[in-house]
Amino acid sequence: MSNEPISNEAVQKAKEALDAHVREIVNWHFSADTGCPFWLDWASKAGWNPAEEVQSLDDLIAKFPHFQDEWLRDLQPEVWVPKAFEGQPFNVFETGGTTGMPKQRIGWSDYKVDYSEFSEKIADEHFPRNHYWLMMGPTGPRRLRLAIEHLANVRGCSCYFIDLDPRFVKKVIAEKKFDVARSYMDHVVDQAVTILKHRKVSAVFTTPKLLEALSEKLDLWESGIRGVFCGGTTMDPQYTRFLMEEVLENRIGFYPTYGNTLMGLAASVPITKEDHYSITYYSPQPRAVLRVVDPQQTNQLKEYGEWGRVELTTLTKEFFMPRFLERDEAIRKEPRSPYPWDGVAEVRPFGAMEKKIVEGVY
Repeated sequence: MSNEPISNEAVQKAKEALDAHVREIVNWHFSADTGCPFWLDWASKAGWNPAEEVQSLDDLIAKFPHFQDEWLRDLQPEVWVPKAFEGQPFNVFETGGTTGMPKQRIGWSDYKVDYSEFSEKIADEHFPRNHYWLMMGPTGPRRLRLAIEHLANVRGCSCYFIDLDPRFVKKVIAEKKFDVARSYMDHVVDQAVTILKHRKVSAVFTTPKLLEALSEKLDLWESGIRGVFCGGTTMDPQYTRFLMEEVLENRIGFYPTYGNTLMGLAASVPITKEDHYSITYYSPQPRAVLRVVDPQQTNQLKEYGEWGRVELTTLTKEFFMPRFLERDEAIRKEPRSPYPWDGVAEVRPFGAMEKKIVEGVY
């Protein structure tokens, strides 16, 4: 994978492809034959016709308000079922929920499409085909549990799992029960150590803090690990360098990921010393679009190199979510091979410099 800049022609082609996809998805969700009750009802009250008036991403940004996360908490899941999927049982995936009702996204095969595409972005030397993986990350109602297993299966692999409840960890940290949080983390890591000592595993999906804790219990390379997916909590450049050089010893493939139930998975470009260990992620366009916007004027993009709030638009036939303001901030980055669209770098919780954020292990 190259780190070369992208040509203007490639950027323009990607923009045209994205605009065509926007038209297709908006038409789908605002047609009585295919759309879901929520958006059809929304359009009937909005006083304008998205199917006619939205011809590009710029139109979508200009005309749609921000998607509200309360809609995914407060409304029953059936309002999100597109007419075209009526009668087909769906998965219910959750995000958040440390306190109160979690956000819920329903789906059928989006997670399979998202992670099948991601399979093409990882190297066989780090993730050998027809082998075994271990996931030490959030399970239960989260999309990630099925998604990682599907990704492993696409590559001919099977996957072992460790239970992890990030809501419990955040709760006890917020209550300053740090000994309980540490005990729970040890409990999770000890289970992973047991698997790695008794089973052949070449790849691990986990969070930065759990990866560090796991490396303190055993030698990852000698245990057979050749590739690591890492995501879920902030990785600033200093911590990224520590993970690559000290934990993975510059021998094990390191693939930071930025994703969630509402977006799918954004891949990172290879990290180099020239980048000063700054991680940049690129969304899975055209299925999802990430923008870095001015927190005070969210219709305004930040300049390249500037910090701003992350805005997500999800565009699939199963789920349409325009202009959702994530609880993250990032640096806007230029297109970079092989991605002819903007990236987001050094993702961290929104307002991280102004207030204390409880992240837990995920």
